[in-house]
Amino acid sequence: MELRQLEYFVAVAEEANFTRAAARVHISQSGVSAQIRALERELGAELIDRSGGTATLTTAGQAALTQARATLAAAGSVRQSVDDVAGLLRGSLRVGMVTACTVPPLFDALARFHSAHPGVELTLQEDNSDRLVADVRAGELDIALVGVAAQAPDGLASMVVIDERIVAAVPPQHPLAAQDEATLAQVCEHPIVALPPGTGIRAVFDRDCAGVGLSPSITLQASAPDAVADLAARGLGVAILSASMMDTYADRLTAVELTDSTTAALLALVWAPQPNAASAKLVSMAEDAFGAAAL
Repeated sequence: MELRQLEYFVAVAEEANFTRAAARVHISQSGVSAQIRALERELGAELIDRSGGTATLTTAGQAALTQARATLAAAGSVRQSVDDVAGLLRGSLRVGMVTACTVPPLFDALARFHSAHPGVELTLQEDNSDRLVADVRAGELDIALVGVAAQAPDGLASMVVIDERIVAAVPPQHPLAAQDEATLAQVCEHPIVALPPGTGIRAVFDRDCAGVGLSPSITLQASAPDAVADLAARGLGVAILSASMMDTYADRLTAVELTDSTTAALLALVWAPQPNAASAKLVSMAEDAFGAAAL
């Protein structure tokens, strides 16, 4: 008994016609008939009643159909499993990361993946979050770490790793440094130093300002949070950063809570809804790495 014989038998049973079944499996009608005859001889029973205008199943054929479908499905699963393993032995995995974002758990996951699957070529590129999301959607990247406002991008699988608010950051001598909190309007009375459009933190700031009718003066932009912080520390404006970033800059800057900023700044891994084997494995390793980092 051969898998192709079962495939042809199922095709005839579902099409109720040898000609249509032959077109479906891309061989001649005589070839389909010959293979099913061979299957019937091996099983010792007629599976297809050919006496009428349509090909109908005999009682034996009805009993065989369920098992034939199950056998073909099992064979497909075996093939997929082998393909998945092969995909983890060779090929490539393209990873994106928001510019100037140092995230040790992601690096831990990449190192673990490389150690477990050295045959897979890893590539890592930086860009702003909007372009990274677009590249994942287009299939140019397999997975990316991005910053977004309020919610993960629609149409992609995702794992949120950081959910926090933005803050204003000012040097000790700045007028806002004497207060623990401020409104967006109070902050926008001063020059603003911010990350560029296309980044999650900037999207949050722009969205919240628009929500209260403000048009802030963004006097300086830099793609790296370190640069934004350094510019603010030198008195060139109020930096807009995430709350967690302030741990790094606490020696130079004071965090001021924004009382009417209500949008969450998210850092999330995003990938295609049906990832390849390598992407799925990295996602699993990232879940472990970020989970361990949170303990």
